Amino acid sequence: MKKSLIIIGLLVFSLQTVCAQAIDKKQVLESMQLANDYFMKKWQDVGKTIITNKERPSNIWTRGVYYEGLMALYEIYPKEAYYDYAYDWAEFHDWGFRNGSANRNADDYCAAQTYIDLYNLEPDPKKLKNTKACINMLLNTPQLDDWSWIDAIQMGMPVFAKLGVLENDDRYFEKMYEMYMFTRNEHGDNGLYNPEDGLWWRDADFDPPYTEPNGEDCYWSRGNGWVIAALAKVLSIIPEDAPHRDQYIVDLKSMADALIPIQREDGFWNVSLHDPNHFGGKETSGTALFTYAMAYGVNNGILDKDKFMPVIEKAWNAMITESLQENGFLGYLQSTGKEPKDGQPLSVSKIPDFEDYGLGCFLLAGAEIYRFD
Repeated sequence: MKKSLIIIGLLVFSLQTVCAQAIDKKQVLESMQLANDYFMKKWQDVGKTIITNKERPSNIWTRGVYYEGLMALYEIYPKEAYYDYAYDWAEFHDWGFRNGSANRNADDYCAAQTYIDLYNLEPDPKKLKNTKACINMLLNTPQLDDWSWIDAIQMGMPVFAKLGVLENDDRYFEKMYEMYMFTRNEHGDNGLYNPEDGLWWRDADFDPPYTEPNGEDCYWSRGNGWVIAALAKVLSIIPEDAPHRDQYIVDLKSMADALIPIQREDGFWNVSLHDPNHFGGKETSGTALFTYAMAYGVNNGILDKDKFMPVIEKAWNAMITESLQENGFLGYLQSTGKEPKDGQPLSVSKIPDFEDYGLGCFLLAGAEIYRFD
């Protein structure tokens, strides 16, 4: 009898654990709105420059990523204030980029993702004049090596994907693929992707023989987050019969599988994916990007639901219980950089140098989770 009671108790505990991890769609939306409201109240002037170690305009990549997330929130909850905030930002910058249209830097033309979204809601040629000038320049010049750091894959690929759909022109899909594959297979010594581990080195400075203190390869969490998020976003944009779609699916699946065994017990991922002791601890931006991509994969039949839902639920609940604060601030967010040591140490209350991109990642994850049946 005593043994039976123990077994029953364990089953009840397990059931309670599962229930505690379940996704509540109402809570998802409330969490997204809480975090977003905090930011919009803090940055009421969409054109206000961002001052950290220097002054920067508000259409840099960090803010571009935020507006990606805001548009994802607007898609599931079309509140007029969200649209107005994005539209006013685009208007302030004349629908342009930090360094003009003759610009090969994906960090700068990241803003075009939101410009295209706003154009699709209310077409007006002025909205895409600068975007088309920039991307058509890239399309019609032979260089393929622009994305020499993996963050650029997320900043740039979705712009090509969206224009390919808008223009009904496969040339954008082809150029996007060629640039992606160059980064994957050519940059550094043998490309920035390691198929053996299913993960990416951030740039040529971090591929072998560079190692983390424990002797493992250096796989930076947010960098890998940018890649898997870009793959999910591109797959959400391009048609089912678009060229090279299968390649993106294979890479997304490989990355997702590689991330499962290295998820922390608390649901987050460490900044160093293969060296948990190198500035180990909770980190929100990489966790949010992984969660977004996995949720997209489950929602679209790319990833096995039974296998990935526990991972997604664990990560999302970790973010909303430990990272998201009562006032909407997101803690445990690594500042800008390119490796584990940057912006350290992290804490629940430490304000990163930029608060915008981490929120964008969080909103992307929340919007995709909200779509769960």
